[in-house]
Amino acid sequence: MPLPAIPRRVKIGDAAAFAGTTPRAIRHYHAIGLLAEPERGSDDRRRYGYDDMIRLLWIRRMAEAGISLDDIHAAFEGATGIEQSLARLEESLASKAAAIEAQRAAVNRLREVGSPLGLLSPLVTGRLRDLPPGALRSADLDTLLVTERVFGPLGAAVQADRFIVLATHPELRAEEDRLAEAEAALDDTMSPDDPRVEDLAAQRCDHETALAAAMERSGLDEALDVLLDREDEHPGEEGDGARMSVMEAIGTMPYDFSPARVRYEERVIELFHSADQDGDRDPRTC
Repeated sequence: MPLPAIPRRVKIGDAAAFAGTTPRAIRHYHAIGLLAEPERGSDDRRRYGYDDMIRLLWIRRMAEAGISLDDIHAAFEGATGIEQSLARLEESLASKAAAIEAQRAAVNRLREVGSPLGLLSPLVTGRLRDLPPGALRSADLDTLLVTERVFGPLGAAVQADRFIVLATHPELRAEEDRLAEAEAALDDTMSPDDPRVEDLAAQRCDHETALAAAMERSGLDEALDVLLDREDEHPGEEGDGARMSVMEAIGTMPYDFSPARVRYEERVIELFHSADQDGDRDPRTC
C-alpha cells in the first residue's frame, strides 16, 4: 500500500492542528523566543519542519502539565532551578485539587439540603439541616451568610442556635417579627432622640435575653460545646481564604441605616454591655 504524501514542511495552520494548539499560540512562542521562527517559503509564509514540530510538541506537553512558559524556556536552556519551579507547581496543583474537592463537597451539600443553606459551611449546614422545611427564612440565611463572612463558620454556627430557637418557639418568632418590623420603621423621618428608639432598644434586649434563656433550656449550649470540641480536632477548616477583620467588615458591609437606626443599634449594645456588667443578662445574643 503506497504511503500518503509526506510533506517535508508544513504551514502554521497544519503545525498547530497536529500539535493541538492554535496559530496564535505558535506566534506567541515565536515572540517570546520559546520556538525559533522558521524560514518562510516563496509565498512568504512560515514552513515548519520535523525539529520545529518536535519542539512544539514538547512545549505543548509541558504547558498541559501546568508548567509556565518561562519555566519551559528555562528547561530548554538547561537553566538550574527547574526543580524549584516544579515544586511550586506541585504545591499549586495540590491547592487547586483541594479547592475542587471543596467545590464538590459544597455542590453535594446543596443537592442534599435542597436549599441555599447547603452553600454555607458544613458546621452551619449540619447544625440546621434537621429543621422543618420553611423554618429558616430567607433573611435568616442572609444573616448567617454575612456572619460567616465576618466571623467565620464557627461564629455562624454559634449564631445558628438563635435560629433553632426561633424555629422551635413560635412565640419568640412572633416577637422577632414584630421587632424586625418596628426596626424597619426607624427611617429618616424619625429623630435619633425620639423616645421610641430607646423603648425599642430595651424591648430588643428583653427579647434577646428570652432567646438566650430558651437556648440554655434546650441544651443547645452542650451541643455547641461538642461541635467546638470536634472543630478543635480538625484545625484549618475554619477559613475561606482571605478574611477581613471584624472592624473592616463592619465598615464595608452596607446596611443603609438611618441616624435613628444607628442610634438604636448603639443603644442595644450599650444596654447589653451595662446588663453584662451587672450580671443580669446573657450577652451572647447581642
